Order: sequence, then structure tokens, then C-alpha cells
Amino acid sequence: MLNFKIVFRILGFLLFVEGVSMLLAMGVSAIYNDAGLMALLYSALISMGVGSLALILTKGAEKKIGKHEGFVIVSLVWVVFSFFGSLPYMLSDSIPTLTNAFFETMSGFTTTGSSILNDIEALPNGILFWRSMTQWMGGMGIIVLSLAILPVFGIGGMQLFAAEVPGPTPDKISPRIQQTAKSLWIIYLGFTVAETLLLWAGGMTLFDAVNHSFTTMATGGYSTKQASVAYWSSPFIQYVIIFFMFVAGTNFTLSYLAIHGKFEKVFKNEEFKYYVLFIVGFTAVIFSGLLVSTQLGYEQAFRDSLFQVVSIITTTGFATADYLTWNPFLTILIFSLFFFGGSAGSTGGGIKIMRVVLLMKNSYYELRRLLHPNAVIPVRFNKRSVSEHIITNVLAFFMIYFIIFFFSTILFTLIEPDMESAMGAVATSLGNIGPGLGNVGPAENFHHVQPVGKWFLSFLMLLGRLELFTVLVLFSPAFWRK
Repeated sequence: MLNFKIVFRILGFLLFVEGVSMLLAMGVSAIYNDAGLMALLYSALISMGVGSLALILTKGAEKKIGKHEGFVIVSLVWVVFSFFGSLPYMLSDSIPTLTNAFFETMSGFTTTGSSILNDIEALPNGILFWRSMTQWMGGMGIIVLSLAILPVFGIGGMQLFAAEVPGPTPDKISPRIQQTAKSLWIIYLGFTVAETLLLWAGGMTLFDAVNHSFTTMATGGYSTKQASVAYWSSPFIQYVIIFFMFVAGTNFTLSYLAIHGKFEKVFKNEEFKYYVLFIVGFTAVIFSGLLVSTQLGYEQAFRDSLFQVVSIITTTGFATADYLTWNPFLTILIFSLFFFGGSAGSTGGGIKIMRVVLLMKNSYYELRRLLHPNAVIPVRFNKRSVSEHIITNVLAFFMIYFIIFFFSTILFTLIEPDMESAMGAVATSLGNIGPGLGNVGPAENFHHVQPVGKWFLSFLMLLGRLELFTVLVLFSPAFWRK
């Protein structure tokens, strides 16, 4: 039977952590003496109060987390965090309605980056900081953050890690999950600080630099400006963001190896090779297309091509150009990137490069098996045979992903009659990307979407962030049987 006490105890603890995070944003409000100060204070007190109450009521809970508890905790924490994370928006009147506030917060914690705001610069700095912080916290994963702290409760975290990172072969830096979480967060924080200093040196204010570093490393894409990164025409700033988007979309295990000087292992990693190959290939084609179809100079065309490709393939969603104004062929290429995603073990969303590569390899080997029916031709990845179980899992993931995309698009056309906009909204939500197509493209946002559509897209964001199975398994009757 599901251990509900430990579920609510951990949710209470994490909610308390969220309240403490709001106090950090309140500190920013205090520095700038803005209108978000009291809203953030009340939100922090409410979150910490409810979290403390949950901890008190579940005192003495059995400290055991099985697979069932892991799936429930990981799925519920995003919903709980999003509801309580909506409080600063509503209490400050920055986003008065629950639907819009929840959408913005779920988009933040899932690092999707889709927004309903039409005048971002009008928000108090403390609220903007909280908005960016939701992405920074969600980027590495709320659960991974908690794993560095949960030993205080004497609770093991392997089951939670398995549910939070359900990729094909999630590498662990350390056999001990708590040490893994700490190592990941140290790297994450280090990259964030490095990017902040570079952006600040490049001409951003310190406030803007911190916020954009938060949302770049999270591959989230929230900006402090309505025009996103296009607000800064500085090539230096844009190239810095390109570099850190690339890093954030790379498996963090490889970043760990690179920091320790093991570059040979990084460059031999097959997923990394394909990740670079896809970026170079798509950039080259789009760069050539822009030179032919626009009046842009070489450097501008290259930078716009590279920025948009890296932003979409890593699911960050920053924009320096409106790809919907490009030649239709180039727009289709950008849309195809919606179905790639970052590397496994990165903060990026989407299908993930590893799954794309395994699908391609398995399809190729199936053709070879038809020609040589008696030959044993295993799929290899990083020179190791991939088990049939993993191949089946990848095939099932692709099938479910595209079934959800297909039927969700049809359903969403009842809300958004324009097919292009419906496809863009569903694809960008499921892939945790940010900008879509049509009425929800990079020059627009989701403010005009009907309330029921925003709740539906919020659910798709959660599905995509937790890679389908973690959430869908909760809808299986077998999951709830004893």
C-alpha cells in the first residue's frame, strides 16, 4: 500500500524549501524597494507554514520510499510547487488570475518558458527574480535539489532519482545519489556564476545578467525583457548565451568529466557527437537559406541561425529573430527541431538526442536484418550493446509521444481553430521549448489562449518535463492496486 505519510512529509519539506526561496526573491524586492516585497513575504510565510504543518502532522512516518511513492512524489511536487509558486504573482497583482499565474509558474518550473505576459518590464524586480528562479530550480530538478538535503531525514533517494531522470541510461557521477546531487548542483551553480560574470562584463546590468544566467542554465528561456535576448544587439552577449545554452543542453556528466580534464571521454561520447552534428548541420542549412532569402550580412545570418538552432534544440526558447518571418522551408526546419531536445542528463527537455539516435540506429539495423535474417546485429551505443528492453522503451516512448502530440493537436483545435498555432502550442508545451508557431510564435505569447487551453497546455508541460511515463503511470489502475 502507498505510504501516504512519507509522500506528504517530503512534499511538506519541499514546500518549506520553496518558501525559503521566496525569501531570497523578497531580498531582491527589498534592495529595489519595489511593489513585490509584501507579496513575496506573505507567499513565503504561507508556503513555509503549510510545509511545516505537513511535517508536524507526518512526524514518525515510515522512512521508506518505494517506486510507487517515488512516482507520486515526483509528479505531485511540480503541481504543488506551481500552485504555491503562483502566490507571488497573484498577491502582487502582477498576474491577478489563478489560471494565468499557474500557467506562468508551471511554465517556469518545467522550464518551458511559454508566457502570458505582455509587459514584462512592468513587473517588480523581485517578482521577475522569482520568475527566473522558478526556472533555475526546475532546471536541474526540484527532486535532485532535495536529494542533497534529504539525508537529514534519513531517507534514501535512489527511487526518486529513477523517477526524476527516466532516460534510457542515466549516468551517475557517484554511486551515492546524494553525492551525485551535490556534484550536479555544484557544477550547475558554477556555470551560472560564470555566465553571470560574462554577461555583466558584456553590458547587461547585474540584475539582468543573473536572471538570464538562471534561465539559460535551466534551458528555460524566461527573460527580463519583452523582446527577449533580441533586446541586446551585442554579438558578445548573444554568443555567451549560445555557449551556455549549448553547455546546459549537454549531459552534465560530461561537464563533470571535462572539468576534471577527461576531455577524451567527452569527445568520444556518441550522444555528444550527434548533438554537435545536429547543431552544425541545421545551422549550416539555415545559414545558407538566410543568405539566399534575406539581406542579412554573413555574421548576422550565422549568429541568427546558430542562436535559434541552439535555443530550440536545447529547448531553451530564447529568441533573437522571428523564425516565422523566414522562408517557409527554414521555418519547417526549425519546427522539426521541436522533436529533438537536449542530451540525456541535461536540463533540456524534449525527446532527447539519445533516443533520436537509438531510433535511427535501430531503424537502420532493421533494414540490415532483413537482408541478413540469420545475422545477430545488436544496436550499439558508445561501443556497448543496447539491451532489447531499452530499445523497446525508446520505441514505446516515441509512439506514445507522437500519439499524444497528434490527439492533443486535434483537441486543441477546438480551443485554437488555427491548425498551425495548435500544432505549435502542443509541440512547444510537450517539448518544454517556449515559443511555438502561428499565434504563439516567438513574437507572440499565450495570453490570448482560453483558460481551458492554458490548463491543458500546463498538463502537457508536466507530461513533457517528466518524460511521459512518470505521469502516465499514475493513470494506470494497476499502479493503485495493492
